[in-house]
Amino acid sequence: MTDCRHLMGTHEIRMLLGGITRQRVYQLTCRPDFPPPAADLSQGKVWYTVDIERWVADRKDTLFAADPDE
Repeated sequence: MTDCRHLMGTHEIRMLLGGITRQRVYQLTCRPDFPPPAADLSQGKVWYTVDIERWVADRKDTLFAADPDE
């Protein structure tokens, strides 16, 4: 059985990124470079924490830059 502490949903991603909006989390999770979810549950997708933390660390300088499409 997988340890659920190693998983995070959109709420945990929001908190990790400083309380960004749900809409912004959705935008980020739809990016082609965002890690694939570990599972798609009835209450939403979940990701491995290590994948999300690595993804954020690799983009910390540009993650909060304005979206050029907006």
